[in-house]
Amino acid sequence: MKVFIACLGTETNTFVPFPTGRRNFEENGVFHGDVTKRTPNLFSAPMHVWRRRAEERGWTVVESLFAFAQPAGVTVRSVYEGYRDEILADLKKALPVDIVLLSMHGAMVADGYDDCEGDLIGQVRAIAGPKAIIGGELDLHCHLTTAMITQANALVTFKEYPHIDTAERAEELFTVCADAAEGKTQPVMAVYDCRMVGMYRTPVEPMKSFVNRMKALEGKDGILSVSLGHGFPWGDVAEVGTQSLVIADGDAGKAQALARQLGEELFAMRDTTLVKYWEAADAVATADRATAGKPVVLADVADNAGGGSPSDSTFVLEALLARGFKGALIGLVWDPVAFQIAEEAGEGATLDMRIGGKCGPISGRPVDLRVTVKKLAHDCQQSFGPTKNSTGDLAWLQADGIDIVVNTKRTQIFHPDAFAPLGLDPTRYRLIVVKSTQHFYAGFAPLASEVLYVTTRGGIEPDFANIRHTKRTIPYWPRVADPFTGQNA
Repeated sequence: MKVFIACLGTETNTFVPFPTGRRNFEENGVFHGDVTKRTPNLFSAPMHVWRRRAEERGWTVVESLFAFAQPAGVTVRSVYEGYRDEILADLKKALPVDIVLLSMHGAMVADGYDDCEGDLIGQVRAIAGPKAIIGGELDLHCHLTTAMITQANALVTFKEYPHIDTAERAEELFTVCADAAEGKTQPVMAVYDCRMVGMYRTPVEPMKSFVNRMKALEGKDGILSVSLGHGFPWGDVAEVGTQSLVIADGDAGKAQALARQLGEELFAMRDTTLVKYWEAADAVATADRATAGKPVVLADVADNAGGGSPSDSTFVLEALLARGFKGALIGLVWDPVAFQIAEEAGEGATLDMRIGGKCGPISGRPVDLRVTVKKLAHDCQQSFGPTKNSTGDLAWLQADGIDIVVNTKRTQIFHPDAFAPLGLDPTRYRLIVVKSTQHFYAGFAPLASEVLYVTTRGGIEPDFANIRHTKRTIPYWPRVADPFTGQNA
């Protein structure tokens, strides 16, 4: 058997003003056939799994491109086409192949391509031929499009949000595709449109039990895999939204029936999946009154770089300053300019500095503070599950009783160890402000007395009923109360 593996992806927020270009990909690392020789990160981890699993069987592995960008706006057409064509050229050289495994996001949009993954899979199919088994691992914040479903043999999404199960899903996809290539199974896929747009937190109920139920159904009665594509709400594409996905062994009717059943179960509990969002001033006041002895964690969800936001907004910082809050830690604030000034001034320097607010209205106003540069650190990383992910260079700035960590590489915060290079212990603070929507949860929830989700202006403001979708024509909740009957909200 010959297995071809590659990765190309990003999560595209079509509503933010800055494009995804080559530099954005290169900042995360672009590798031409050798990413499995390097430390795995969130989206390269599947390629490590696939190489290991194939080589354990004595199969040949052909490794192609790894290119994955931090979420931002629409991808530049030439950049997408260049990376795509490199994968296709490598595939042609590798022919014949038995299995193609692709690590993708599932919500990548480029100039002229609303469905990059569907385009890539379709062109891979045309080259690899009808007998090749094509599988894709997707972020659960994906658009499960008709093109993707009809051209691939198997698609598997992450089951957990935060995404702590990347490697496990890679194992799952490999098993499904390897069994199919060996003639043991005949995977068929079916999806069901839940007619919902939202975000669903899997560590807490009711989603925790729903995910456990999905897992329990696998491996029984001919069901090979069960996924829930949560959808990426801030992608203006025709097939945006939540969809259930089932892979059955040779029985399309069984796959469709279970996909529908699970989709209807999710829709029935839609109101219980809602997250309470706080206004910044109210959340800060609540944290100021807390007496639990453990820090309150405040999630600045609308300024999450992992959804395409700048990660430099100042709305929460302004709320802290307005209240005179003491004992807060906030990060990671993407501000390479502030870092450069801090680095030039040196550790121990005190100076006037402008923080954040550099990317337009969604970033808020820049804040002018007199800061002390407490510590600098270079080439830093943070944990996310078993992987390590770059945060760039860090500067710890202290002003008015608030510790601000600025960094040079736009990324959301995943884990408390992001602060470790600066010698900061998050547990010693009264309040920790994290620029993240949910991926922070696995690392920060255990040390928190309470987790508050705050909404402000931003690139991924969670007002799901009013996101400016223009291409989805089928009604969805919460824009309407019951999109299956047409009842208005």
